[in-house]
Parts: sequence; C-alpha cells; structure tokens
Amino acid sequence: MGNGYHGAAMDDIAVAAKVSKPVLYQHFPGKRDLYLALLDSHLAELTQLLVDALRSTDDNKLRVHATMRAYFQFIAQDSKAHRLVFESDISNEPDVSRRLEDFNAHFANAIAGVIAGDTQLSMVEATLLGRGLAGMAQISARYWLETDGSLDIDAAAELIYRLAWRGISRFPKEI
Repeated sequence: MGNGYHGAAMDDIAVAAKVSKPVLYQHFPGKRDLYLALLDSHLAELTQLLVDALRSTDDNKLRVHATMRAYFQFIAQDSKAHRLVFESDISNEPDVSRRLEDFNAHFANAIAGVIAGDTQLSMVEATLLGRGLAGMAQISARYWLETDGSLDIDAAAELIYRLAWRGISRFPKEI
C-alpha cells in the first residue's frame, strides 16, 4: 500500500499478498475492510509493545526509557505498518479516526495512571502530560525514520528518553 489507500487497487494488494483476488475477497469484502483489519492489527501490536514497556518495571526512569524505545522499535521494524497507522490518507474517515483516537486515549491514559499515582497531579493534568509524552515519542520516532539511519536507533531513543525524563521527573512526588 505504498501509494496510499486511494492508490491501492485490490489487484495490486492481491499480488503483493501473493494470493489470488478471489481469495482476498473471501476474507475481505473490499479494500476498506482490509485496511481496517490491517489498522486494527498494527494498533494492537503497537499497544502491546507500549503496555509491555510500561509494565516492564516499577522504576519510572526505566519505564520512560522502555516506552520511548518501544515507539522507535515499532517504527523501525516495519515502515509500512507505521505509515498505515500514522500517515493514512483516510485518517479523517470516521472508522479510522475513531480507532486512532481510541489508541491514543488508551495509551495516554495508561501513562496518566502512572503519573497520577506517582505525583500530586490530578488525573486531568496527568492525562495532558500522558498525551504530550505519547506525542513526543510518536513524532520524534517518525522523524527519526526519515533520517535513513544517520542516527542509530538506540541513540535516537536515548535522546528522546532523556528529554522526556528530565521533564516528567521534575513534577512533585506523591507524599
């Protein structure tokens, strides 16, 4: 789907998937259904990577590092998956935008739960910070991919982790 949703024909998709067009239509009545299935699959994979990172430790510094690294890992492992998720030419379509918003809300809420539990911030404040941290990870990882390897993935993830940690660690701890 390198030509975007609108540029991809079911014939091209069948060839790329190495299946016949009738087989493709047996599973997906149309291109939209196929796209939504792929989007759901990629969002589930990214969600699992991020949730695993958040749950990997109780040390918040290490938790921030693991979460930032997870975003970079997702984008590095399959640029087609990340483009389908974050650069769709139909992201304003209601079923697509709802799925993306649900993903963003779920992830930001997971971060917010950690922040609110560890600081004196309200859930609204913690959610705002969660959205900010998630956005920082997503946008910076997408930019990193455009650098075509001029910056090592570990170095890039480390830079963003350090920026995020220096900011979030300044909030007052819960007493």
